[in-house]
Amino acid sequence: MKLRLLSTTVSRCGRRLATARAPSASAAGSSSRAGESSDSRRPAASRGMHTVASAAAPSSPLTPPICSGRSSSPPSPSPLGGVGRRTYLTHSQLPEEHRMIHEMCRKFADEELAPNAGEWDKKHEFPKDAVKQLAELGLMGLNVSSEHGGSELDALSYAIAMEEISRGCASVGVIMSAHNSLYLWPIDTFGSEELKEKYVAPYAQCLGDDGESLMVGCFGLSEPGNGSDAGAASTTATLSQDGTEWIINGTKAWITNAHESSAAVIFATTDKALKHKGISAFVVPFDSPGFSLGAKEDKLGIRASSTSNLIFDDVRIPRDHMIGEPGQGFKIAMQTLDGGRIGVAGQALGIASAAIDCAAKYALERQSFGKPIAQLQSIQNKISAMSVARDSARLLTWRAATIKDSKKKYTREAAMAKLAASEAATMCAHQAIQVLGGMGYVSDMPAERHYRDARITEIYEGTSEIQHLVIAGDILKEYKQS
Repeated sequence: MKLRLLSTTVSRCGRRLATARAPSASAAGSSSRAGESSDSRRPAASRGMHTVASAAAPSSPLTPPICSGRSSSPPSPSPLGGVGRRTYLTHSQLPEEHRMIHEMCRKFADEELAPNAGEWDKKHEFPKDAVKQLAELGLMGLNVSSEHGGSELDALSYAIAMEEISRGCASVGVIMSAHNSLYLWPIDTFGSEELKEKYVAPYAQCLGDDGESLMVGCFGLSEPGNGSDAGAASTTATLSQDGTEWIINGTKAWITNAHESSAAVIFATTDKALKHKGISAFVVPFDSPGFSLGAKEDKLGIRASSTSNLIFDDVRIPRDHMIGEPGQGFKIAMQTLDGGRIGVAGQALGIASAAIDCAAKYALERQSFGKPIAQLQSIQNKISAMSVARDSARLLTWRAATIKDSKKKYTREAAMAKLAASEAATMCAHQAIQVLGGMGYVSDMPAERHYRDARITEIYEGTSEIQHLVIAGDILKEYKQS
């Protein structure tokens, strides 16, 4: 009964957000009244998180207003006359739909994930029942349209959900993130209708026909030898002699969800002469002859999720299993990672929040020198610094998500969010151990798990060093064009 009620919350939020985004006949055919923005008459969920911008152009009924996104067209005068639009800075300021998602995920994390996260971590156990519950809640197809079995929620909802789920268990967070951001999104965005019907619709619902098995997907970009150089793919895809199949050979490394998945989005070179422009994207079902999995990696953190190699030995897939056009793979991969970085930022925020919870509660209970250590200035400084870092990163994450919802370029903002949130997670987890002292170093308390889980957020979906390159490159490009 509890899951049905929570699932209804997700469905209702998705419908309300979709309704908010849809244009009405009257709005499409009328202009704003004097002194009133057309944005002010639209439901709050469609307005998103907007920065104060007196020069912002009025929104069309079809497109949410811009929030600090960069547009090639010059700004037009604002009908607001310098009055800033609404900016969402705290959970309490969010529209009702987003608050409902936050409260639902927070409740689920507190009741179902946090009490079990430590045990899953110790046993390296995939949390199948928890993932089934995520599917029943609609969180395993969160951004997919209802037409293809998804919840049809926006990127801001995704960021909020990722933080709360990861606060309960970072492993469950990465399972959810890899499935939503890296597997479903590229097929849903670039795939043919046939691919969507076969590899999006059932995976957005995630549950098999028997109600017990899971339909999980994964993403294969990294290889044993290419690391951050995603354009140096040695995995190849060649057409069969009769032109009806692609034959794939190679190995993909560090693949999250590998052992629980039944299909993968992978990237392979179809024309070596074109280098990164000769990379194409494919959907590969795991029951294809010649496909195999490597051994599970024994990882430092997020140990309840599986990570392993995908091995392709003359794997044949139908020709129509290419996603997009030939040579479009690198572009698809980079755009997928942009959205994935919002998911990882949400995961990192969840780890940071869990570390703050752990440190603050312990500091209030632990007595030293005749009083709770929470009264010591050095402890207060740590908790303050942790909260400032977490909250700052959250605002960057919400900004990136809202720009994505506005259909504007968000590469720089996603990199900033991922960089800030991952470094905040590591810092908060480190300081939580300092607050707990010896108790932070043993598995009796969750602080050491948060520390181990946080470290990966600075590595996958682009290391912190790569994020700096992405951010600086985009800034310098803008200066050159000015």
